[in-house]
Amino acid sequence: MAESRQRYGLITTDDGGVVDDLMFANRGDHFLLVLNAARTDVDLERLRALDGVTVTHLDDRALLALQGPKAAEALGRLIDGVADLTFMDSIALDWDGTEVWVSRSGYTGEDGFEVSVPNDRAIEFARALLAMDEVAPAGLGARDSLRLEAGMPLYGHELTEDISPVEAGLNWAIPKVRRPGGSRAGGYPGADIIGAQLADGAPRERIGLRIDGRAPVREGAAVFASEDGADPIGVVTSGGFAATLGAPIAMALVEAGSAGDRVYAEVRGKRVPADVAPLPFVAHNYHR
Repeated sequence: MAESRQRYGLITTDDGGVVDDLMFANRGDHFLLVLNAARTDVDLERLRALDGVTVTHLDDRALLALQGPKAAEALGRLIDGVADLTFMDSIALDWDGTEVWVSRSGYTGEDGFEVSVPNDRAIEFARALLAMDEVAPAGLGARDSLRLEAGMPLYGHELTEDISPVEAGLNWAIPKVRRPGGSRAGGYPGADIIGAQLADGAPRERIGLRIDGRAPVREGAAVFASEDGADPIGVVTSGGFAATLGAPIAMALVEAGSAGDRVYAEVRGKRVPADVAPLPFVAHNYHR
C-alpha cells in the first residue's frame, strides 16, 4: 500500500470470526489504525500481543465525519488541499495552525471526509463546519441508515466473532496475496478456515431484503424460506427505513443457498414478505 493511502481491513479470530473491522493508513514510518470505539480494548490487547509491533493508543483526538456531495466544497473553506484528495487518501493537513489528519472516506457510501482533530479544538472545528449553510449535524442513527442503504456491514450486526468475513460478504477485503495460492497466503488468525470458505463457500451468506409495505423489519427477526416454513433459515442482522428509497430494507444472515427470490421475516407472530435484493441498495458515490 502506497504512503498516504488507506484501506479497509479485518482483525480475525483463530476460529475465522471477526474481532473488528477497521481502517488503516500508511503514514510512512507507521500505520494509523481507526478502530470501532466499542472494540478498542479487545483490539489493543490483540495488537500488543504481536511480536515486533509497538502500539500507541491515541486518546487525545476526536474524529468527525463530514459526508455528502458538498463535503469537499464545505471542508475546503477550512482546510486547503482537501479537494485534491481521492477516495481513501489519508494525509496530514493544516487547519488554523493545527495539524489535522484527513482521509477521504466514511461509512455512508457517499463522498466525504473523516477528520481527526486534537480534543481541545474539536468543538471549535465542529462549530466552524456547522456555521456553513450546507452543513447540518447528524447522529449515529442517520449514519446507520445510510450505511444500511449502502449495504455495508456494521460490527455487532453483520460482523461478530461468530461470523466469518466470507459469510459477511467481505471476500474483497482479503487480498489475493493472502488467499490460498497467493505469495503471502495465510499467516493470520483463522486463515485455514477462511481460506477453505473462499475456495469452497461458507455455510452462511449475507443477503439484502426489500420489505413489502411500509413497516421496517428490525434486527433479530427470524427469516423463513416460505410463508409456512417450520424452521428459520436465518435472522435479520440490520433493518430500518431507507429515506433515499422511501421503503423499508434489511440485511440478513441466512444458510447459504437457502433463500430464493422471496423470503419471509417474522414480526410479532406474522410473516412479512420480502424480496431478496442485490447489495448495495443505493449505489456508492465515492470520489475516485
